Amino acid sequence: MTTTAAALFDVDGTLLDTTYFHALAWWEALWQYDRTLPVARVHRAIGMGSDQLLDHLLGTERDHGDDEGITAAHAALYARFWPHIQPLPGAADLLRACADRGWAVVLASSASERELAVLRRALDADEAITAVTSADDVEATKPAPDLVRAALDRAGAEPEHAVFIGDTVWDVTAAGRARVPCVAVESGGFDTRELLGAGAAEVHRDTAELLADLDRSLLGRPPA
Repeated sequence: MTTTAAALFDVDGTLLDTTYFHALAWWEALWQYDRTLPVARVHRAIGMGSDQLLDHLLGTERDHGDDEGITAAHAALYARFWPHIQPLPGAADLLRACADRGWAVVLASSASERELAVLRRALDADEAITAVTSADDVEATKPAPDLVRAALDRAGAEPEHAVFIGDTVWDVTAAGRARVPCVAVESGGFDTRELLGAGAAEVHRDTAELLADLDRSLLGRPPA
């Protein structure tokens, strides 16, 4: 029986330089609805889907009546940045290198399907990608494990034959809850201490450094 080995990649902040675009868009969306928060606090919540982010920032006991409007405002504000989205250093080459080594490469993003299509065009590495999942495929986004499990299902892989690659403590937590080891990068603004503290197996500065260190990484060779 052939075992599928899957490399499950977060997208925002891991492969594409979008973290601070999201932070600014969420900050302004909240401000439009009279919820003024320090942008640094908003940044620390990036990596969660909107279902989790608003609870994290505003509390679960709040009036939820504005949630849909805030989320829609974020989507519109974030879309202004689409023409400026760029891959992080080495991102596309890392996906290709993983595919060449026998990994099934799956994008596991908290973005909507519409946003994910924009991100894939900017990344320009579709030939290396086996499958994708988005927030539209699950009921709860990161740090819940649902997206990681959906990505495993798309790849047809078991947790012990997979590695998750992400940039936030929310990614690391979601992977851990799905029993998948996590390789982390610092390009989303979380540092090595935080990522290791959340349970990351290893941490690299960005995808370029991970690519350079690939032979020494969990991604060096798919598990048998």
